[in-house]
Amino acid sequence: MLLFYICHITCIKMNYPETLHYLYQKLPIFSRIGAAAYKADVGNTLSLCHKLSHPETKFKSIHVAGTNGKGSCSHMLASIFQEAGYKTGLYTSPHLIDFRERIKINGEEIGMEKIVEFVEALKPVIDELQPSFFEVTVAMAFTHFANQKVDIAIIETGLGGLLDSTNVILPELSVITNISYDHTNLLGSTLPEIAYQKAGIIKTGIPVIIGETQAVCKDVFLSKAQLCNSPILFADNEYEVKLKSTEQTNQMISLTKKESGEQISIILDLIGAYQLQNSRTTFTAVDVMKNIGWKISEQAIINGFKEVKKNTGLKGRFDILQQTPLLITDVAHNEAGLNEVLKQINSFAYNKLHIVIGFVNDKDVKKVLALFPLKATYYFTQADIPRALPYEELADMGLKAGLHGEAFPNVTSAVKNALINAAPDDLILVTGSFFILADVYTLMAQKNSM
Repeated sequence: MLLFYICHITCIKMNYPETLHYLYQKLPIFSRIGAAAYKADVGNTLSLCHKLSHPETKFKSIHVAGTNGKGSCSHMLASIFQEAGYKTGLYTSPHLIDFRERIKINGEEIGMEKIVEFVEALKPVIDELQPSFFEVTVAMAFTHFANQKVDIAIIETGLGGLLDSTNVILPELSVITNISYDHTNLLGSTLPEIAYQKAGIIKTGIPVIIGETQAVCKDVFLSKAQLCNSPILFADNEYEVKLKSTEQTNQMISLTKKESGEQISIILDLIGAYQLQNSRTTFTAVDVMKNIGWKISEQAIINGFKEVKKNTGLKGRFDILQQTPLLITDVAHNEAGLNEVLKQINSFAYNKLHIVIGFVNDKDVKKVLALFPLKATYYFTQADIPRALPYEELADMGLKAGLHGEAFPNVTSAVKNALINAAPDDLILVTGSFFILADVYTLMAQKNSM
């Protein structure tokens, strides 16, 4: 077996940037090349874990899947467990700016030296197994959590569930937020087919929470839960959730337990109406974890919701980066997610709307563009990844959908032009892809440091 850190720091040949270059260039990465990087089984992950003395068995976890909301729910759960005093790991993907965002403990990103050491030690195994970028990243996260002896880790799936690289853990709880159309070329063309893939994280005897009851998917989850003898709860059957008030930086939400009528109000530091559903799913998950023995006080829950961004560093969920003009970013990239974001935009007061958009080339972009308002100025662009839909092609598709604007070869130029053109009382929305937002955060960080 390969012993982690067998290579002493003095024999490491690569620095951090060189290590990332090695990972990006050597290994197939879905975010860059798409379906060609998708491994439709967990064999490589199991082999990696075997070589690493099975780190996936050395920490407790919650496994989170779903089409939309799984990232928000994962960060909410991590924040609550941190507030409850637990040493909490958090694995999410993709990252926005720095690779280290994917692997955190109590909000602290994995150290550069840990990444360098891990990759240097694992090189012979990488040469032998030829794993994907995601498989190596998952193995790295699990090893880090095991070595650091976390009390619990919140593990977000990458794509699907059944065949996802993360699906080698035996969690305390499985959570599936919702089902909508995304990655249909890999997960299936119907909602029940996609639900079947997500339901793959349900394990024998392990409770599962479904965030949203969808008639077309309900039987898929019930059947899998029954087959696995797993207790199953639908969060919207457990709690009624209402928005009490909203500010630009937070919203007050009321949750009422349907069975008892017990009520609790929370302040959530994430805005966006879609977060009501995510908060209900998270609250139900906390209930289940408390019932199986985890000590989580009401104050820890309240503080956890109130400090999600501070505790975990979450970005890109209806994030306000600037006030004049109002600049909002959101990682929504499929029909369901974008529909929620665009509805939320309508609740803001503004003079003119400017929208910076870019997509990857495996989305049903024509269908998505039909959601966008005609009365807006568009800045069509593309991220600096091979999977990006070319900006000129996107602009042409936008024009055919009745969306008018200009095309820009990169995100930085698109956002800069939007900022120049927008009046102080206008609103700028940047959306369509994780990879579009990465450049926005880098640009704003440079702008604020001047």
